[in-house]
Amino acid sequence: MAREVLCMVSYTVLLQRLRAQLHINGHLVGVAAGSGMTGTYAMMGGADFLLALSSGRYRIMGRGSYAGYYCYGSSNDITMELGTRELLPILPDAPILFGLAASDPFIHLYEYLKEIKAHGFSGVANFPTIALIDGQFRLALEEDGNVYEREVEALALAHHLGLFTVAFVTREEEAEAMLRAGVDVICVHLGLTKGGFMGAKKYISIAEAQQICDRIFSLCVRMHPEAIRMIYAGPANTPLDVDYLYRHTPAQGYIGGSTFDRIPAEQAILHTIRAFKNAGRSGVSETFATEAHAPDAVDFVKQYVHEHYGREIRLRDLAIVLHVSPSYLSARFKQETGMSFTAFLLSYRMERARALLEEGRLSCKEVAARSGYLDYAQFSKMFRKYQGVSPRDIRSSEINTSRNP
Repeated sequence: MAREVLCMVSYTVLLQRLRAQLHINGHLVGVAAGSGMTGTYAMMGGADFLLALSSGRYRIMGRGSYAGYYCYGSSNDITMELGTRELLPILPDAPILFGLAASDPFIHLYEYLKEIKAHGFSGVANFPTIALIDGQFRLALEEDGNVYEREVEALALAHHLGLFTVAFVTREEEAEAMLRAGVDVICVHLGLTKGGFMGAKKYISIAEAQQICDRIFSLCVRMHPEAIRMIYAGPANTPLDVDYLYRHTPAQGYIGGSTFDRIPAEQAILHTIRAFKNAGRSGVSETFATEAHAPDAVDFVKQYVHEHYGREIRLRDLAIVLHVSPSYLSARFKQETGMSFTAFLLSYRMERARALLEEGRLSCKEVAARSGYLDYAQFSKMFRKYQGVSPRDIRSSEINTSRNP
């Protein structure tokens, strides 16, 4: 048993840091780092905390995240080695959380949690979590004693020991149990991350993710508003996706694994090698542009809307650029986002228009023009439809607020 020492980042200090970040920045970012290199650059980029998870280690080894669920090795042993050999030694000032497999039959929960704290981990998360398993296999696991309540017990004990706690949940009942256990963060796990070569091929749409998050976070706000509300992965693997969920749910942060280590590494290594391989040849840029976006056509469309929403945008033109049929792109877009391209474009334009109106620097007609509308009457009609109020109502309220602070 390791000698009891203080965590490198104590519970009180970590909570103060996160509260300050929420107050100043509005949102938090957690990174499930599978290597010391990922952890180092994540912290340099502004990550608020790191998680050592066995799935992260498997990703760095070129395997899928679900490898952390199988008996290829002890999840807790893999996580302990990752944390103590790669993350903690080179990041002594970073808050690092241990992904605890609470159902491990070879550990005594209380003693193992004390060991985790003694090694210098700042907190604990329930991962791998049985919450991501369903069907007959879930029933068989529960009959053998591998129940979600074991994870609740683990985080309750961790909280008692002064460790920061992140609870992965998928349903309201799980969130309620974790809140009663006193956890610090409720993180809605939306499934394996889509995108890249090893990403999930089946996943829910952003619209479905919004509904799930809204239900669970509404419960959190009612039961324990001080608990931090975060999202994990699934269909949300770009800043645009996360921004959408921030605008439509009470989410306060995002935790990513593949988003921050696997997908960037896949893209950077692949394109760098190809660039060197094709050095001196013509047409390289055009080839890369096509290859880079072909696997993620929907992400390309969303990014294009983000950058050019004030212009005329036609889906058939984007389909030509992506070398796919308009009908295929339309169907795929609706499958992934839960809404048609036209509805997405209109909704995004109205969200941006409202933000511009609330800034108060532009007139209503100027905002309409920036949003792609030369006809103000048409803009006003669509704005009222999507926002429930007229542009002038928003503009007037901002003017009155500025005059009467």
